[in-house]
Amino acid sequence: MLKEKLDKRAQLVTEARGIVDKVDKEEREMTAEENEKYEKILGDVEKLFSEIDKEQRLLQIEANLSKASEVEEDVKPDKNDKPTDDKEFRTKAFRKFLRGGMGVLTVDEKRALSAGTDDEGGYTIPPQEFVAQLLKDVDDLVFIRQAATKFTLTKSESMGAPTLEEDPADADWTTELATGSEDSDMEFGKRELEPNPFAKRIKISKTLIRRSALNIEDIVRQRLAYKFSITEEKAYMTGNGTGKPLGIFTASADGIPTSRDVSEDNSETAPTFDGLINAKYSLKEQYLKKSTWMFHRDCLKILSKIKDSENRYIWEPSVQMGQPDRLLNRPIYMSEYAPNTFTAGQYVGAIGDFSFYWIVDSLDLQMQRLVELYAETNQIGYIARKEGDGAPVMPTAFARVQLASGS
Repeated sequence: MLKEKLDKRAQLVTEARGIVDKVDKEEREMTAEENEKYEKILGDVEKLFSEIDKEQRLLQIEANLSKASEVEEDVKPDKNDKPTDDKEFRTKAFRKFLRGGMGVLTVDEKRALSAGTDDEGGYTIPPQEFVAQLLKDVDDLVFIRQAATKFTLTKSESMGAPTLEEDPADADWTTELATGSEDSDMEFGKRELEPNPFAKRIKISKTLIRRSALNIEDIVRQRLAYKFSITEEKAYMTGNGTGKPLGIFTASADGIPTSRDVSEDNSETAPTFDGLINAKYSLKEQYLKKSTWMFHRDCLKILSKIKDSENRYIWEPSVQMGQPDRLLNRPIYMSEYAPNTFTAGQYVGAIGDFSFYWIVDSLDLQMQRLVELYAETNQIGYIARKEGDGAPVMPTAFARVQLASGS
């Protein structure tokens, strides 16, 4: 099905290009019939963009779930309990907690999961396997986490990395015994990432939980992964760095400054071929060879119509599963949270080596099970909390595509 959609999209793009090429060759405007057909094709292409993206994500999630172990069917206390420091024992105990709450756990199981003094169903620390799976689901659902460099803090409150802010000047040609002029330009700095807390609450029907045919652990994990991924993706894009990550599209001396904005040759309402060329080659070779474009789908619709000086389309749709589309010979990724306001001076995309966007996660992921709060609606609530931070750490590895400023 996915291959058929990829082929269909490529076919529609070729058909649309045929209409434009014919009009250009005959040096005339589109007829009403041609324009109606062209707009319909673009609408179908845009719809396929969304469907293909969803199917690719679903395929990846299904692949992940096939590796996950089955949830225990029996939620009653096990008479053959293992020591509480056993990883398998903790995993089994946590799954029982998800299905039936603290009341179905043995004393040893409660001790293995306890995080505080609230034995009646307060906070619990998930076993390591659950935490790792949650993070993997998040990676599959958002773009920047897939490409970024990720770190995990287990004890420290923050992570700092030394930076070389200023290089010394070039060496001096001199004589055998001379040492060259003294240089005091070399300067060091530091990038610091400190995980910030964020949370999400979901409610599950008690009737649904009791149905043994459904894997409630997977349902909980999928919904949390979705909600957490959306929050993170927005912050990785446009966060202001205060109590949340610093985004790619937020101009900041602590991340990507305005000196990395490229607007030359773009219009006030759309990027142009020359403007994209300027953005691409504002990156040094070391970053360019690993670079990736990132745009909103509204911007991709505009880009799909741009031609080079030889009348060839610069956007190349992918016809292979798992391979991204390309723009000026670099991969393109689409995000619903990239900017899509096409007015003077606005950001509309970015290109860069996204491994220089650093993400720090804390494994202190906590889950709380709320039983009485939603008793009247026959539901059980799950609250998950996480701590994380992120920021671009190498400004020269990125360039933002900016529209021309108004005159």
